[in-house]
Amino acid sequence: MPEWRVPLADVEIGEPEIDSVVEVYRSGWLSMGPRTEELEARFGEYVGAAHALAVTNGTAALHLICLAAGLGPGDEVIVPSLTFVATASAIRYTGATPVFADIAALERPWISVDGARAAIGPSTKAIMNMTYGGHPGESAELADLAAERGLILLEDAAHGLGGSLDERHLGTFGTAGAFSFFSNKNLPVGEGGMVVTGDDDMAAQIKLLRSHGMTSLTWDRHRGHASSYDVVELGFNYRIDEARAALATARLARLDADNDLRAAAAESYRRGLSELDGVTATMPPVPDGRSAHHLFTVLVAESTDRDAVRAELAEQGIQTSLHYPPIHRFTAYDVEADVPLTDEYAARAITLPLFPTITEEQIGLVLTALAGAIDS
Repeated sequence: MPEWRVPLADVEIGEPEIDSVVEVYRSGWLSMGPRTEELEARFGEYVGAAHALAVTNGTAALHLICLAAGLGPGDEVIVPSLTFVATASAIRYTGATPVFADIAALERPWISVDGARAAIGPSTKAIMNMTYGGHPGESAELADLAAERGLILLEDAAHGLGGSLDERHLGTFGTAGAFSFFSNKNLPVGEGGMVVTGDDDMAAQIKLLRSHGMTSLTWDRHRGHASSYDVVELGFNYRIDEARAALATARLARLDADNDLRAAAAESYRRGLSELDGVTATMPPVPDGRSAHHLFTVLVAESTDRDAVRAELAEQGIQTSLHYPPIHRFTAYDVEADVPLTDEYAARAITLPLFPTITEEQIGLVLTALAGAIDS
C-alpha cells in the first residue's frame, strides 16, 4: 500500500465521535433504535425535509426511492452517465431503463436540463438528478422541467450534503433524495445512507421496504409499542445499525465546519490554477447557493496524456482519481448514448485531493507536481 504524501481523501475521527460509538456498545442495543431515531430527526431538520429515513448505504437509499416512486418494467428514467454506477443500477433494480443525458458543459459536468428535455420520450417516468461534486448544477431547472412535463424528479445527493441553492438544500428539490455516508463522502461513516422526502405516503412505503415489509420493528416491540407484526410488502434488510447512526449524528454536528474547510481548499486550488497553463478548474462558484465541495476536478488539454500526468503525480506521492468512467461504456451496460461532452470530460478530467484537513502545504505540493507533469 503506497504512502501518499497527499491522499485523495482523508477522515479525521474525533474523540467525541469515538465516544458516541462506544456508548452504543455499552448500551447493549445495537440494531436500529434510539440512535437511529435521533439521527433521522436531526438530519431531517438539517436539510429541511419532513421525513428522513436512515438506511444501510447510499445504494439502498437510491433503490428505495426508485421503488417508492413506482418505477418498473417499461418505464424510462433520464439519468447522467457521468456518475457512480449505483445511480443507474438502482433504476435497473426496479426493471426500469436508464436513458443517459449529457452534461451541461466541460466545466459544468452535471446533467443538463436541455439534455434531459431532449431525452424525454413516451415511456419517460422520472428524471434522476445527480449533484456532481456537490455542486447544485441545474437542480432548480430540472425541478421545473419535471413539473412542466408531469415527471417525477429523484435526486442522487451522495455528493451534495451541505450544499444548497436559494436556501434550499440539495436532495430536497425532488420527490425524494438519497444521500451516502460512505467513507469518502462529506459525512463519512464507512457505510450508511439516508432518504429524505416531503411525501408522507412515500415515507411510509420506504419505512416498510427497508425492513422486510414488516409493520413493526424490533425496537417497537422492545418498547412495548407492538407485540407482533405483519409482512405487507416484499421488502429488504436495508436497516442501519446504532453504532453507525451514532457516528453519523456526531459527525453531522461538524458538517458545516468541514464543508467550510473544503470550500477554502477549493479556493486555494483555484488561485493556484489561475497561474497554470494547460489545466482548467471545473465547477465554478455558486452565486445563489453553496457547493458541498465533495470533489475538485480539473481538465487537461486534449493533447495532454492524462494517464501520464496521473502517473507522475503518483510518483510524487499524490493520489488522484477519475470521476467517473461513463456508465454507458461499462460492459454491464454497453449502450449507445449521444453524450459527447460526457465522453470528452471523462477522457480529460482528473480528480485532485480534497478533504477538510488538507493543508496549504499539501495543496502547494499538488499544484507544483501538476505544473511539472503538464510541462514534461
